[in-house]
Amino acid sequence: MRYRPRLAWIRYGSHDLTDEEIQEAAGKFRVAIIQPWELKAAETLKELDSDVIVLAYQCLSSVRVYEKGPIYSSGISPGQAEHLGSFALNSSRRRIEWAGYPGHFQQEVWKPEYQERWVKTVVKRFEHTPFDGVFADNDVYDDYYNLNFPLYGGEEITTIHAALDQLVRKAGEALRGVDKLLVPNIAEARREKDRWLRHSRYGGGVEECWMGWDNSPETRLNYRAIWQQMRTLRAPGVSVARTPGTGEPGDPNLLLALAAAWVFAPTSDVAVSATAHDGYNAMPWREEARWDLGLPTHPRPLNPAPGVYIRTLDKGIAAVNLSHQSRPLGRHMLEPWSGFMALKPL
Repeated sequence: MRYRPRLAWIRYGSHDLTDEEIQEAAGKFRVAIIQPWELKAAETLKELDSDVIVLAYQCLSSVRVYEKGPIYSSGISPGQAEHLGSFALNSSRRRIEWAGYPGHFQQEVWKPEYQERWVKTVVKRFEHTPFDGVFADNDVYDDYYNLNFPLYGGEEITTIHAALDQLVRKAGEALRGVDKLLVPNIAEARREKDRWLRHSRYGGGVEECWMGWDNSPETRLNYRAIWQQMRTLRAPGVSVARTPGTGEPGDPNLLLALAAAWVFAPTSDVAVSATAHDGYNAMPWREEARWDLGLPTHPRPLNPAPGVYIRTLDKGIAAVNLSHQSRPLGRHMLEPWSGFMALKPL
């Protein structure tokens, strides 16, 4: 089997893809997530690399009232939301615009009518397209957008948890019925037992804050939380893991993400990325992504010092240092929060 680079191209930014970007991306990525109206780009990416998984962006939880269509980044259009009357209301009976995201309005995801329309619309939208499936964003866990619970009607965040469980299951089963994947952005799955398994069972899942919240030491996760996240990488389906970075070629945080994938999930289908917060116009890349390190030679990684994990494989070695101190690795020095990869001989 041909080796597949373990990188994800999360590219649903504010600027349309260019032909040059598509040609440059060909063969470099295991997963590409692009806007749902970029049908020609999806077709070209598949023509240039039949192994790439190309997913269309769709939001589970909001509509964007500024979009003109005919294809929308949300599962239903603003017009459908008006017809359904599916705009969620706050305690003052006003529609809820997401904090920090003008024009994004929360939907009543707990209503069966909304779920049914979301599923039917998305299946019809992508059934006969070159996309392999759907990246379902905003499978939320906390109140990230200042909805300020309880909502009008008494809904709490737990209402949304239960509703998204239902919606993901219904959408996943329906898309599977037309041979498409559903890959949700499963926020903070480490905090709820089996949530990743439930939501990734229809093709995979995305962890958007892998190992940390943003590119600063204060927001990095502790060892226990990182270990909890690593378990999700070993679930069936493709696991897309985005760690905070710059999105620029050569970003050392992308090397950290690549090395961590080899250390903690060497035999799983994992695609990593490193970008700035909402920095989805970039094309993160490092040459190490082309390296096939092979199969692990031991069942678990070595842990010679706090925060340091090393995996030996039959074609190379990978190591990460998740601590705040420099650590030696043979002739090399692992800096804090860094990764290392080498092909044999070392």
